[in-house]
Amino acid sequence: MNELNQNPRAHFAHAIQRLKDEKRYRVFVDLERDPMRFPIAMWRPDGEDDPREVTIWCSNDYLGMGGHPKVREAAIAAIERHGAGAGGTRNISGTHHRIVELEAELADLHGKEAALVFTSGWVSNLAGISTLASLLPDCLILSDALNHNSIIEGVRRSGCEKKVWRHNDVDHLGQLLIEAGRDRAKLIVFESLYSMDGDIAPVREIVELAERYNALTYVDEVHAVGMYGLRGGGVCEREGLMDRVDVVEGTLAKGFGSLGGYVAGDAVIIDAVRSYAPQFIFTTTLPPMVTAGACAAIRHLKASNVEREGHQYIAAVTKHALRAAGLPVLANPSHIVPVMVGDAERCKAASDILLRRHGIYIQPINYPTVAIGAERLRITPSPRHNEAHVSDLVEALVDVWKTLGLPLAEAQIIPLRASRIGVEPECVYPEMRKAAE
Repeated sequence: MNELNQNPRAHFAHAIQRLKDEKRYRVFVDLERDPMRFPIAMWRPDGEDDPREVTIWCSNDYLGMGGHPKVREAAIAAIERHGAGAGGTRNISGTHHRIVELEAELADLHGKEAALVFTSGWVSNLAGISTLASLLPDCLILSDALNHNSIIEGVRRSGCEKKVWRHNDVDHLGQLLIEAGRDRAKLIVFESLYSMDGDIAPVREIVELAERYNALTYVDEVHAVGMYGLRGGGVCEREGLMDRVDVVEGTLAKGFGSLGGYVAGDAVIIDAVRSYAPQFIFTTTLPPMVTAGACAAIRHLKASNVEREGHQYIAAVTKHALRAAGLPVLANPSHIVPVMVGDAERCKAASDILLRRHGIYIQPINYPTVAIGAERLRITPSPRHNEAHVSDLVEALVDVWKTLGLPLAEAQIIPLRASRIGVEPECVYPEMRKAAE
C-alpha cells in the first residue's frame, strides 16, 4: 500500500487489474461498419493488418436505419450545406434550424407540446430526471429496481429522496404511493422496455396508479422508439397511453440509427429542463448532419412499417431457432434475445470463440450491467438479418456451448405464429441490395 501511495499511477493499474481478476475487464472490438452490407462489418484484430468479415448480432442500430438511403442522403446534404459542426451551445449560436426541425418531429411523434434534444440518451435521463425532481418541492422519486444507470444517476443528482420499487411490481409501487400520500410531489420513473431481459413494463397499471395518487410519470422509451407503435412512438403509443404519460425520454441512437437523446412533454415541463439543466445549457449542440439524419429516420418510420414488421419477424425466427437447438434463451415479449451463460469468464470466452472461429460478433454482458450470475450474450436481430444469418448463428452457438461445456437444454419447439410462417420481409433495402450485388 505504501508503494501505491508513493506512485499515484499504481492506483489506476491496481484498479484495472482488479477488473481483469474479476473477469469483467471490457475489450473493444475494432469494427468498420458498411451501410450497404449491414449486419456485415470488417473487424480489425489487434496486431493484424488485414481486416476480417464478421456478422454483427449485438448492434443497437435495431432497424439498420443508420445506413438507410434517406438517412444518409439527409446527412450528406446537411454537411455540404452547413458544415461539420454546430458552432456552439444552444444558448450561444448553436440553435441551428435542423435541430429545431428535429425537436418538432419528436414532439409530434409522441403527441407532446415540445421536445428537447441532448447529446445522448444517458445525458437526457441525467438532465431530465435530476432537473424536474429538483424543481418539485420535497419530491419523492419512485424508481423501478432495474432502471438503467442513466436513470440511477439522474435520481442521485436530483438530491431528492428516492424509493425503489420491485421490478414491474405495481402492488409494491401502489403501497409506496399510499405511504407518500396524495399531497407530496412524486415522480415515478421507469422504462417501457428493459434492454437486458427484454421484458415490458405494465405501463397502463403504472399510469393508473399515478393518476390515482397524484404523481408525475417519466418513462424511458429508449429501447422502444422506432420499433413499437403505429408510427414508432414506442410502447406507450402501441398501448394507446401516450397522452397519459407526462414525460417521454428516448434516444436517436437505436431505432433511429443516429446519435442523441431527448425528452418530450408539456411545453412548460420541457422549458423548465431547457432553462435549468446544466447538462443542456453548457453542452455544444449536435451538428446539423446528425440531426438531419435523425429527422429523416423519424419521418420515414412514422410512415413505414416495413422495418418494424421485418424486425419482429427476424426476432421471432431467431428465438425460435435458438430454443429449438436447446440454447437457454430468456423468454420475453420483445425483440431482445438474451442467451444466458451465468459466468463472466465463460461469457467472455463464448464471445471470443464466436468472433475468432465463426466470424460472429456478440459482446459479452457481465457485471455491473447485469447481476453476477446473470451474465449473458445479448442478441439483437435486425430486419437486415435473414434466415441464413440465423442458421449460421445457431450452428455457431451450439459449437461454442459444446466447446465450453455449457449445458444445452432439451430442444424447445415453440411454433411461430401462423401469420409469420412463410413470410419473407424485405430484409435489405432495395437500393442497397442492388448496390451489393
